[in-house]
Amino acid sequence: MEQLLYYVWKHKLFPLQPLQTTLGEPVEVIDPGLRNIHAGPDFFNAKLKIGGTLWVGNVEIHTRASDWFRHGHQRDDAYNNVILHIAETIDCEVMRANGGAVPQMQLSCPDAIRRNYDELRRTEAYPPCYAILPTLPPLTVHSWLSALQTERLEQKTQLITERLARYQYNWEDVFFVTLARNFGFGLNGDAFEGWAGRLPFRAIDKHRDNLLQVEAFFFGQAGLLEEQDAATAADDYYCALQREFRYLQRKFDLTAAAATAPWQFLRLRPGNFPHVRLAQLAHLYHTEQSLFSRVMEADTLDAVKKIFATSTSPYWETHFNFRKSSVQRPKRTGSKALELIIINTVIPFLYAYGLHKADNALCERAARFPEQLHAEDNHITRAWSAVGLSVSTAADSQALLQLRKNYCDRKECLRCRFGFEYLKGKSVR
Repeated sequence: MEQLLYYVWKHKLFPLQPLQTTLGEPVEVIDPGLRNIHAGPDFFNAKLKIGGTLWVGNVEIHTRASDWFRHGHQRDDAYNNVILHIAETIDCEVMRANGGAVPQMQLSCPDAIRRNYDELRRTEAYPPCYAILPTLPPLTVHSWLSALQTERLEQKTQLITERLARYQYNWEDVFFVTLARNFGFGLNGDAFEGWAGRLPFRAIDKHRDNLLQVEAFFFGQAGLLEEQDAATAADDYYCALQREFRYLQRKFDLTAAAATAPWQFLRLRPGNFPHVRLAQLAHLYHTEQSLFSRVMEADTLDAVKKIFATSTSPYWETHFNFRKSSVQRPKRTGSKALELIIINTVIPFLYAYGLHKADNALCERAARFPEQLHAEDNHITRAWSAVGLSVSTAADSQALLQLRKNYCDRKECLRCRFGFEYLKGKSVR
């Protein structure tokens, strides 16, 4: 398997015997080069000593030497700088496009590494590398989690960049769309993002000082003012919102909202109903006229939390939806919900905007805030805690979510530093 050979070559996990070419020339690996995941040779800028001569160039790796021809490398000028061709099975000689012969070396994956890799891929336990974790030095764990946290921030930054392109690079609009998605808290995330993408922001801005009209925009565009039955007909507030939305539709020539939306209610606590979350967003949009700018200026977690500790209009203090009243209680955003909003919206935007503005203070804040927030409590973080890994801050939990999604679920153990330790066989038994 080529991936295992890449791994062995990259980490210099060679068999305990001298390396040599098929012609008997000794090979000394000074630097295996940089792994290339795009088109072209597998490793760039390797530094090798072959037969006493120092070479700097590229390395190509295959399971069988004949794969060189099967992949058409003999016709590709990009492979003219290959200084060594490595294969587990040497079944032919290989040539460059310029006619030169390529030195070859047979390299096998050590049995212990292959066996450990098979164990990782076959195990049903999670995390699959649990046996190695208690033996890892704290520095190894910390450095890998730090790298994973940065990787997760960079991926979220890429998503923000893609949204910016769709919204004419309006940071305020994109921030609100992202915030709306995260107000769905997973189950309704797609529905909230789709809803926010239909909002006529410039029209709403003209009525931002009127909470009733902001709610009319929000609930109308969500398709939640199309419920025609005895309960809604008898609800004065519902009827008022409906009248306002009809007026705003005519004023701004808005396309009628869909009669139904893909809102999910199953297994949701009433406080998480879409109606309540929309009411909270409407109140936030009404009270914070420059929400994105305010958040970027807030330099402490307490300041950020005060911005998002939003409430609702009085109607929602006694309702979870339009059909049924409830005991009066303020519908404020809870502390756990606040922290999730900061983790999934505020921190990525601090990092993305910091990069955009070349503002190190914003990027530093994006790195500092997760260290000050509690770790997320879910089945993934609990699984790592159960095998002895400390999960105390949001920085830890975000790193482990990245590890699960981009490595464990994809069986990318060869790219994982925990997997590297496991494959080496260090204290696995």
